[in-house]
Amino acid sequence: MSEELLIFLLVPVYIAVVVFYVIALWKIYEKAERPGWNCLIPFYNIYVLLEILSKPGLWLILMFIPLVNIVVGVIITKELAKVFGKSGWFAAGLFLLPMIFYPILGFGDAEYSNPKPEHI
Repeated sequence: MSEELLIFLLVPVYIAVVVFYVIALWKIYEKAERPGWNCLIPFYNIYVLLEILSKPGLWLILMFIPLVNIVVGVIITKELAKVFGKSGWFAAGLFLLPMIFYPILGFGDAEYSNPKPEHI
């Protein structure tokens, strides 16, 4: 199979997967009582996600520090699973296999329960 044909076949599949993932994120934001379009804006989407989790917006800065961003990412996915009533194993799935578990969260029957705010 030629390289051009392979690209011709894979690009539409890749675009479809990305669109499906974005729609799943949109649904997650809507379940959390936020406008779905918030998931589309870089950096702001993380800030809104931190609001959904009742975490300080300053955590966004931690996402720019190497290695610290991994720890913060684990905490964010753990808390995201928690506010939607999912287990720690589901949180591990969100972190390790996001293209599978975010659509499950977005299109599934999980309901958002607003955590109490943690203010500094």
